[in-house]
Amino acid sequence: MLILSMDTTSFAGSVALVQGKKLIAEVNSDSFLTHSERLLPSIDLMLKTKGLQIRDIQGYALAVGPGSFTGIRIGISTVKSMAFVTQKKVAPVSNLKALALKLKNPYIQLICPLIDAKKGEIYTALYEFEDSDLKEIIPQGCTTPDLFLSQLPPNRLIHFIGSGCQTYKKTIFKYLKDKARFSQRSLFTAYEVGCLGHEIFMKKKEVDFREIKPLYLRKSQAEENH
Repeated sequence: MLILSMDTTSFAGSVALVQGKKLIAEVNSDSFLTHSERLLPSIDLMLKTKGLQIRDIQGYALAVGPGSFTGIRIGISTVKSMAFVTQKKVAPVSNLKALALKLKNPYIQLICPLIDAKKGEIYTALYEFEDSDLKEIIPQGCTTPDLFLSQLPPNRLIHFIGSGCQTYKKTIFKYLKDKARFSQRSLFTAYEVGCLGHEIFMKKKEVDFREIKPLYLRKSQAEENH
């Protein structure tokens, strides 16, 4: 199954073509340009490079959050339009789970994706690899670093990945000391979003484009002001 996957939840935007779990092509860019300016050109470049057209896509996978509210909305509106035109289904994916998947390794058990949510908060969760599957140990949420880190097991190695790692590195060390490990992997996740999307399609849990919902984990600024 040929899946077009994308992540617009941060400045590190990415799109990918994934066949099963094989990466066919990808375009990654950390840019000052908005996703509305670079998303469609990136998709067009990738398809042309592989000699494909949008009608060749068999399904879509999209990171629906958490992250930039504006970026999430752009990603959802783009996929809705494509899925409507091509009449294909969509697999909504958590960007936190996609980040965790980047660290899949038989020698790594506990993984903590950490996204800087600004305002002194983080989007985060704790995952454990169990029989090659990601098991959610602490559910996804938006919280303060101290509250979340105080819940982590202090005597087990935990591997961190995400934009919040650098911001809260000292706080992480305060709680975990030498049990904290930090990934050097890139934060582009379109490939991982595609792999998770493939699993969703295999389990028949994909959705119609009308059913796509953002995963915000907290209220927007407009909602808070209101």
